[in-house]
Amino acid sequence: MSKLDDAPPVPEEAKPEPPATAAGYLRTSLARVKGGETGVLPVIAGLLLVSVLFQSLNSNFLTAGNLVNLLVQAAVFSLLAMGQVFALLLGEIDLSIGFVAGLSAVVMAERVQPNVGWPWWLAILSALAVCAAIGALQGSLITRLGLPSFVVTLGGLLFWQGVMLVILGSGGSLLIQDAQINAISSGNLSRLAGWVLMLVVVGVYGVYTWRVDAHRREAGLTAPPAALTLTKIVLALLGGAALVVLCNADRGILLPVYGVPWVVLLVFAVLAAWTFLLGRTRFGLYIYAIGGNAEAARRAGVGLARIRTYAFILASFTAGIAGVAYASRLRSISTAIDGGTLVLYAVAAAVIGGTSLFGGRGKAIHGVLGGLVIAAIDNGMGLLGFSAASKYMVTAVVLIVAVTIDAVARRNRPAGT
Repeated sequence: MSKLDDAPPVPEEAKPEPPATAAGYLRTSLARVKGGETGVLPVIAGLLLVSVLFQSLNSNFLTAGNLVNLLVQAAVFSLLAMGQVFALLLGEIDLSIGFVAGLSAVVMAERVQPNVGWPWWLAILSALAVCAAIGALQGSLITRLGLPSFVVTLGGLLFWQGVMLVILGSGGSLLIQDAQINAISSGNLSRLAGWVLMLVVVGVYGVYTWRVDAHRREAGLTAPPAALTLTKIVLALLGGAALVVLCNADRGILLPVYGVPWVVLLVFAVLAAWTFLLGRTRFGLYIYAIGGNAEAARRAGVGLARIRTYAFILASFTAGIAGVAYASRLRSISTAIDGGTLVLYAVAAAVIGGTSLFGGRGKAIHGVLGGLVIAAIDNGMGLLGFSAASKYMVTAVVLIVAVTIDAVARRNRPAGT
């Protein structure tokens, strides 16, 4: 008898699972949705509902010009919401990011004034460095001293607003005359460049997605079958083509205007970076672990203070990017910036998009989708001539509905998930 005959049988749970079929994978996904893991389905349904409603009330809502304007309008909300996601994943909150964004805009604008003369890229880097330092300071107070994030970031909201007022001084505003900075929100790619960039991005996404799913299937891990992976790539191609066609339509009034706005590309770049960071790195795994069960993560050897501090740094850093986009769109920055409203919109956008207020569940895409919902409500009600008070009330109702969905979904999930 050979040694192989004496070897113990391989346990059933250790044997690689057979490749899943498309129908079986879809059934599993449907079961997860029924169990409360709804993902982005509610916010996508909400976007469709809002679009149909506003289009039925005003035929200009779904025109190319208005939709591209909506994407530009949503950029600041989406960027702030992506920053807020890092705090919410930990079960924390950052109330300071509205005025951190404002301070970023002030630092950048002050550095590119003619009497200072910094190059635009260095001014932006300096503003983002200041924001990262703010995140490190606030994160250290929260994680090293054990202070509540609500109190520390509320203090930050007040303090950084005061710093803004000191820098702006009696003038109260700074004009931005740098063409490169202003082009971030007002500039567009050429029609050809839009198509080339879209094909390159979708190509990179397709190769990466195919390789990741293929490696998971080869290792016997849960992964979509090849047909569904190919479907995801095709859908990404169709979505990218639709976006380029939409943006390449002439949306000018007096002069022709077309092309994908630079600020839309900025949002997609941040989305791709943070999606990879949260989904494909050890840091992202630790963020979810801490948000799900901080004590279990600590016992597993995760450095809670370090990871949580990094999360607050990333929240402030992303807010700094939002501040750059905000100032670029207005071509100025002033004391009129309402950082309190911006932070509330950031929290609302993240939660409406699908990020849980209870920690441990959320993605960068949730901030983008939630930002689109906020912008769509504001844009659509503006077309219909509603007052600012009505916009606030409708946004509040949508937020409460989103939180209700999250709470109900938590009840439907099995214990410990």
